[in-house]
Amino acid sequence: MRALTLAVLCAVSLMVVLDGSIVAVALPAIQNDLGFTPSTLAWVVNAYLIAFAGLLLLSGRLGDLIGRKRVFLAGLGLFTLASLLCGIAQDQAQLIVFRFLQGAGGALASAVVLGMITTLYPEPRARAKAIGVYSFTQAAGSSIGLIAGGTLTQLLDWHWTFFVNLPIGAIALVLAVRLLADDRGPGLRGGTDVTGAGLVTGGLMLLVYTIVKAEEYTWADARTLGLLAVSLLLLAGFVLRQAKARQPLLPLRIFRLRAVSGANVVMVLMVAGLFGFQFITALYLQRVLELDALSTGFAFLPAPLSIAVMSLVFAERLNHRFGARTVLVTGLSLVTLALGFLATVEADGNYTTDVLPALVLMGIGFGAAMPALMGQAMSGVAPADTGVASGLINTTQQIGAAIGTAVLATAAASRTGSLLAEGTAIPEALTSGYRTAYALSAGLLALAVFSATVFLRTRKVQEAIVA
Repeated sequence: MRALTLAVLCAVSLMVVLDGSIVAVALPAIQNDLGFTPSTLAWVVNAYLIAFAGLLLLSGRLGDLIGRKRVFLAGLGLFTLASLLCGIAQDQAQLIVFRFLQGAGGALASAVVLGMITTLYPEPRARAKAIGVYSFTQAAGSSIGLIAGGTLTQLLDWHWTFFVNLPIGAIALVLAVRLLADDRGPGLRGGTDVTGAGLVTGGLMLLVYTIVKAEEYTWADARTLGLLAVSLLLLAGFVLRQAKARQPLLPLRIFRLRAVSGANVVMVLMVAGLFGFQFITALYLQRVLELDALSTGFAFLPAPLSIAVMSLVFAERLNHRFGARTVLVTGLSLVTLALGFLATVEADGNYTTDVLPALVLMGIGFGAAMPALMGQAMSGVAPADTGVASGLINTTQQIGAAIGTAVLATAAASRTGSLLAEGTAIPEALTSGYRTAYALSAGLLALAVFSATVFLRTRKVQEAIVA
């Protein structure tokens, strides 16, 4: 029964994660059908991302206060309903609003999953295996989303990138009601940090909005700098509020746990490099190697397969034998090498020799690193704080995704634009831009390796993670 409960939690987590990327391949079809302009089309992705990232931390804390099962079921129900509404949307405004609701539902459901898993599996070895399964959904979800998006869009139409969630969500909802144990936190009667909730939700949403719009306005633009300053002021106000609040939304005591603080820093850097890599690689495959949507989706297949083998079969054994710090640093180093390899691609490149080896190496490294990192994020956290710790690591993951996509896309576009202005042929100019982005990705992963080494260098931290 416990294994079935884990399967339900991970299936929902996978559905939410892949929904962030499944739409990417369908964007051209959505644009043609609903008449989006290139600038407004980005909001099909941004609306989901802003709601998802902005509400994760609040959702995790709500799980601690009113019960994780309640928050999970509410989020799953909203996500499923919003998926239906997205699929039947008739115009641009409807789709963007429904994508925002879908992101909100995804935040409620996914924010508490990791906390529920750690409670479900209190034994160290069993917990490590369960986190390995969960980590697979986080690590491979985006790649699976690209495959599913290409398949559904080409064989059916873009509406099915949303409709596919309906049977999964309905079945998961029925099973979750029956399988998940009832849990009740202290409730909201004792006083809820409404001010803190407003500050962090507003700050995070504005921060992600600023990041995703920076590609359009540039980072040096006054609008970008102004919005960034306001978002940072809101988040600074949130931190000050948490230091004084009776019932803080984010108890600052969890940052005293070195493994937790380090894991969140590493997560931002790692995801910034890897989420941007997926975006850039999809462009390289389609615009330079001239693959269609379906072929592009399946071109990513070696990555999730490699991730599955490592995270589901070997990760727990490796963590137990060598320690989480060693596995994490080694895995991230392999990913850095893979991105460095991609930084050498050419305009007349070949998928088999220039892309495939990097995808396999990256899958192996990421599949090893992600379970170790997720274990660190929950290491030593008190039972009353597991929801907020789970929401926190998911929040930093989404912030990293927004940063990576914006920074890498801007760098690639800037390099390509400069070369085109000089008269360079389009394929060569595009490829040079992508090489620049890959090099930046490798740099971000190298910083992640350095951060993991610095934050997790003591024996005490390593032992806490394994246990």
